[in-house]
Amino acid sequence: MTRRQIKELNAGSMADIAFLLLIFFLVTTTMDSDLGLGTVLPPYIEDIDAPPKNDRNVFEILVNSDNQLLVEKRPMKLNFLTEATKEFILNPSNKVNLSAKEMKDISLLGIMEVSKGIISLQTANDTEYQTYLMVQNEIVRAFNEMRNEMALRKFGNAFSDLTSQERAAIREACPKLISEAEPVKISSR
Repeated sequence: MTRRQIKELNAGSMADIAFLLLIFFLVTTTMDSDLGLGTVLPPYIEDIDAPPKNDRNVFEILVNSDNQLLVEKRPMKLNFLTEATKEFILNPSNKVNLSAKEMKDISLLGIMEVSKGIISLQTANDTEYQTYLMVQNEIVRAFNEMRNEMALRKFGNAFSDLTSQERAAIREACPKLISEAEPVKISSR
């Protein structure tokens, strides 16, 4: 009886197949990435004449290199920023040191007072990114709360439950105007 020899399997193309599978995996797989802040910047316009600035309507927030807030030239703790922003924008007592209002005819809401207030945020070059995000979060929280409160008053529903037309009307009645200046050297002393 003679034994048959078992032929060797040619594995030369296995490396090519493994390489192709690796390339296929890399091309078809999506990677999670940090999206950053959901802020839409206005388009760049060259040589535009800025409208006249009324200091009354600007709520100035500075963050220095020691991550300290200076709001309207006074030190403030971060946890008071939301309420201070809301008070400035809403100006319920019509104080002359807070934002002015103008009458606007808004669809679905009628004629109402709308704030002219602008939030101006400026940071130092070496402000920590986490501090910047926390300040941004407090400002956005203030606008979200104001819009939600107005939606409940005007339509009886939370802002997130409104129709797109109702949300647009609330956004027009409570515009989110935030100006971010380039970081500069702001000392803490």
